[in-house]
Amino acid sequence: MFKKKPSLPHTPYSEYPLNTSLRELTFTVFDTETTGFAVGANDRMIELAAVTVRQLEVEQRTFQTYVNPCREIPAKITRLTGISGETVENSPLALEALEAFFDFADQTASGIWVGHYVAFDMMVLKKEAQRHGYRLNFPICLDTLNLIGFISPSNQMLDLEKYALQFGTKIFNRHEALGDALTTANLFCALLILLEQRGKRTLADLIEISEMNSRMLQF
Repeated sequence: MFKKKPSLPHTPYSEYPLNTSLRELTFTVFDTETTGFAVGANDRMIELAAVTVRQLEVEQRTFQTYVNPCREIPAKITRLTGISGETVENSPLALEALEAFFDFADQTASGIWVGHYVAFDMMVLKKEAQRHGYRLNFPICLDTLNLIGFISPSNQMLDLEKYALQFGTKIFNRHEALGDALTTANLFCALLILLEQRGKRTLADLIEISEMNSRMLQF
């Protein structure tokens, strides 16, 4: 028999009743930077960051860490992100970074994660956990793309910055995990307010919208 891998995080996520209002939910908005897009093969995480959204506002407390990928960072990634081998040489390995991220989310009592094209960032975390011999249990994960698809349907998938401009929200340093997490968080708050105005006011509504528009994007 195969031995089941231990799971991360070690403590369960906070859970909310489905009828919980949007203003009573706490979200962890996160982002990653990597050495490339082939995270299922040779590419690795080099930065992880997160910010908390509570009562439809972005809190000032943030989380950010660089990650030592134990491999060379391509020059094109350094040009894009500003992260070089020197930046990460004394940084924690992925497992330590993951555990610090889970601690951050746990301290804010957040059981819902949010990202822009969140499937990629989830894959990054999942693969890094697997490389250290762990399986990763995810909480509810929401994608701003799905919420945008409900509010403003379009056949085009735009860059995060273009959506922020479209909805009039703040833009922080791009292609830096913390900057992109803050940009996503501010966009997410604007989207939640628009959803409220359309009568979508509970966690159940968020999940329904997310699942519906996720299927549409896949189609």
